[in-house]
Amino acid sequence: MTAATTRLQGVFSPVLTPFNADYTPDADRFIRHCRWLLDQEVGLAIFGTNSEANSMSVAEKRKLLDALLEAGVDPARLMPGTGCCAISDSIELTRRAVQAGVGGCLMLPPFYYKGVSEEGLYRAFASVIDAVADERLRVYLYHIPPVSNTPITRGLVARLLKSYPGIVAGMKDSGGDWHYTKSFIEEFGPQGFGVYAGSESFLLADLRAGGPGCITATANVNPTAIVQLYKTWKQADADEQQKKLDTTRAAFAQFPLIAAMKAAIAWKTGRQDWLHVRPPLVELDAAQQKTLQASLDQVGFTMPNAGALA
Repeated sequence: MTAATTRLQGVFSPVLTPFNADYTPDADRFIRHCRWLLDQEVGLAIFGTNSEANSMSVAEKRKLLDALLEAGVDPARLMPGTGCCAISDSIELTRRAVQAGVGGCLMLPPFYYKGVSEEGLYRAFASVIDAVADERLRVYLYHIPPVSNTPITRGLVARLLKSYPGIVAGMKDSGGDWHYTKSFIEEFGPQGFGVYAGSESFLLADLRAGGPGCITATANVNPTAIVQLYKTWKQADADEQQKKLDTTRAAFAQFPLIAAMKAAIAWKTGRQDWLHVRPPLVELDAAQQKTLQASLDQVGFTMPNAGALA
């Protein structure tokens, strides 16, 4: 299978999923949040880790994707997470996403069984690609061993690139080890394989090494500053911009990140329903919210036009 390559670049956010009090997804707020991110020039990695995607069913994710498309959101700016433990679920989500015309699919490996072989992971990804059988498909592999405990290795990438040139387009590296990220850029970047940093903390390093950008949680709440560094990374103040991004990230990282970001949106919009996370996660309590707000005030945190999310 071959295809002409189309590469995504820039800053993407694993879009937070707003839930109602009964834990059902709120499609209206989801659409507003996606539009707000697009206005900040952030791409939409819906159904990522910070979307609480693995706490949602395939049907729920399909319904949210369809709601975005019906609302007129450009599918080319979407990189939905379509990797599931069950191959059949991955095929269903990936096929629907490709039919919609998305820019790419961010694909977790099957992550329940531990210690699986490279051969097993190769078969899992190959099974999805072969079943979808569509040259428009662009797969971005998702390396997040702190959560999945199922790493994406260089040997696996080499095999997939050989079998599916043009289809396997890149990866998100959320392993937290910059040397690991850099090794993939150096080995596979010349083949057009785009290696996204999994946090804005590595954005400047990724761009300087030849990477395409980052797919980062806190683009949900701090998009303007992150996109500014992406646009101006060759300028003299790039290192200072990076330090400021790291300081804001650290303020959120005091607490469970998903709950903290939702608390910040609730604070800035006045909508307390943004606090809701789906079990087994829990929201920040009042004292934690107060501490977070004080920390964010200290670093000068703002959310431009947050009223659009209300």
